[in-house]
This record gives sequence, structure tokens and C-alpha cells, in this order.
Amino acid sequence: MQFDMAIVGGGPVGLAFAREMAGSGLSLALIETQAEARLADPGFDGREIALTHLSQDLLRALGAWDRLPSGAASALREARVLNGGSPYALHFDVSDRAEAALGQLVPNHLIRRALFATVQGQAGLTLLAGTSVTNATITRQGARLALSDGREIGAKLVVAADTRFSPLRKAQRIGADVTDFGKSMLVCRLEHEGEHGHVATEWFGHDQTIAMLPLNGRCSSAVITLPRPEIERLVALDGSAFSAEVTERYRRRLGAMRLVSSRHAYPLVTAYARRFVAMRFALIGDAAVGMHPVTAHGFNLGLRGAHTLAEELRGALARGADLARAEALDAPLAAYESRHRRASWPLYAGTNLLAKLYTDERAPARLARHAALRLGNRLTPFKHIIRGMLMESDGPRPSTRG
Repeated sequence: MQFDMAIVGGGPVGLAFAREMAGSGLSLALIETQAEARLADPGFDGREIALTHLSQDLLRALGAWDRLPSGAASALREARVLNGGSPYALHFDVSDRAEAALGQLVPNHLIRRALFATVQGQAGLTLLAGTSVTNATITRQGARLALSDGREIGAKLVVAADTRFSPLRKAQRIGADVTDFGKSMLVCRLEHEGEHGHVATEWFGHDQTIAMLPLNGRCSSAVITLPRPEIERLVALDGSAFSAEVTERYRRRLGAMRLVSSRHAYPLVTAYARRFVAMRFALIGDAAVGMHPVTAHGFNLGLRGAHTLAEELRGALARGADLARAEALDAPLAAYESRHRRASWPLYAGTNLLAKLYTDERAPARLARHAALRLGNRLTPFKHIIRGMLMESDGPRPSTRG
């Protein structure tokens, strides 16, 4: 089988990129290890995505936003950062903006389901589900991908969206700066007695980090970061014991809590590829930049990267580029590399620095973060810059895909 483009990874960013290329006239193969039934109806995975304004616009343009169930989105009106027992909090809100919220919280599995629905029947797209790439040979003449089900496909361009541990990235000998924080995060939903007021709280307690993301009603998504053995112990507790422990860990800020979902644990590892492109090859999503969850910005960055790559490729096609010629891909891939690196590196580096500062229990770090919280609210320009990055409300707006 021969295609113009092979997209490896049918997660939300891979699906979004496939949809971004709708109407381009290219033949696309979307390769995903999960079965098609799992792609069409993914289960709850614990993750709630804080969608920026740009991401909401991108999902609308792709036709995914209107496919979300009614009531799926919960407004994020304010965010607060707390440190230990400090009385100071760094907070961000939209009191001086026209927008009603910083962003919207939407379950990851519903985003995936909506995006999968958008590519159903897409002209030129072939879904190869339940299989994986076992070998990739990429030359100036083209790419050959061997699949685990015995098939082999050819492509003019390979786009990898195959997780932050990307096998394809490694196979193309593209290094990545990987940071293993030696911890895991546990995510789940909790009902609680108190009102959250649609305020997200990130509390850096001593030896633990707990984020509470406001969902509709008296319900929050908990993101608990601890050493891996502690996370394993929490996952093994029965529901009542777990609820009681998290209530006390969070110092009863929202009153008594009750577990109302399954629990899911993920290793806390970040990755930043040293290159995003190579000959006839590009990385998107976590394969390019795997973010720390502290800023809840990973999917937003992945969605933006997919849009950027698609925009560059569509622009090249509009100028008459023939993707059969390797040199025709050089300019759009280089432009994507440059644009996405400018968009991603400051956020990635700043997020990792923040995470390291607020999880360092040595005395100098404790003093530094206490001072940062005390001064942060007085530095209005600084707060506006950070808020702008978190909201992404002032960027260019995408056009609707056909």
C-alpha cells in the first residue's frame, strides 16, 4: 500500500493532525495499536484537559467541539498556586478581561471520542488499527513501514505521534532530553462537601503535590503527585480509605471527599526532542514535547503543533510542492521546527523549572518559592504574561477544515 503520508499514533494529537489535513488531496494512513472499537469509544482515563481559548478554537475548526456531550466542559475561572503552609497564594483570573474564564476543563476520553468521530468517512484517510510499526526505513526516495500484522506500507512523509517514549523517534536516532522525576501522578474524580467556585488549586505541600481541578457541580478532578511506591499504595486502598486519606492530605479544604471514579496512575517523565524533523519525518504531540502536567498544557501544545505542521504542509501544497521530491518537504518541515520550538521551549523549560523548584524540600528552595508567591501578585506584567500563555486567547484563529 502506498500513501502520501503515514501518521503513527491515533491519540488525540494524531487524530487532530489527520483532521487538519482533510481536503488537502493527500492520501493518509493513520496507524494505531489500539483496536478501532477502542478508538471510537475510549474509556475514562482520569485525565481532565484544561483547554486554552486557542485549543477550543482549533477543536471548533476541526468539528470536534460540537461533538462533545452537553455539559462536558467545566469553566476554569481562576487558578491559585499554594506552597506548603504559606499564607500567600499566586492567583490568576479574568477579572480585567472580556473572557469569562481562563479555559475549559474537558475529559480527555471525550476529546478523543469527538476527534475520532471527525475523521469518520474522511476522504483519502485509511485507518490501520490494531497494528503497530515494527520497522521504518526512510530515505530520500521515500519511507517503508513494516507493520506488526505483516503488512508493509510506503509513504512520502512519516509523522510520529507515538507518545513521549516514541519508538519512531529513537529509530530515527533523534535524541531527547528526558527528565524522570521519580514520581507518579494519580488522577481521579472526587465529590466533596464544599464549593470550589470553579477555582483550580495547585498545592505544593511538603513531599506531595495536589491539584484540584473544578468540574461541574461539587466535584473535582484530583491530580496527586507522590513517589511511585506511595501512589501504588493509594491505588490499592479501597474507596473509603482512599477518600478519607485524600481528604486529610488536602487538609479538608473542600470538606469530606468521596471517590466517584476509577483511579489511574501515570509516571512523571518529561521529554523534549532535540529535533522535531528529519528527512521525510516529523514529530508531533508528546513525541516532540512531553510536558510536565503542572501547567496542564501538554495537549494544548500538541494540538498547536499539529496545526502548525498542517499549516506549513498545506501552504507548501498550495505553492505547488511535489511531496515525491524530498527537497519539497525541506522548507515546510524546517518552518514547523522553527515555529514549534519557539512556541514550546519557553513553556517547557519554565514548567520544568517550576516543578523542580516547588518539589525541592531543601531550605533555599523553600525560601525561594515562599518569596516568589509573596511577590508574584505584585508583579502585574509578570502575571499577565503567564496568564496569556495559559489562556492562549490572543493568537491567530484557525479556519474550518473541510
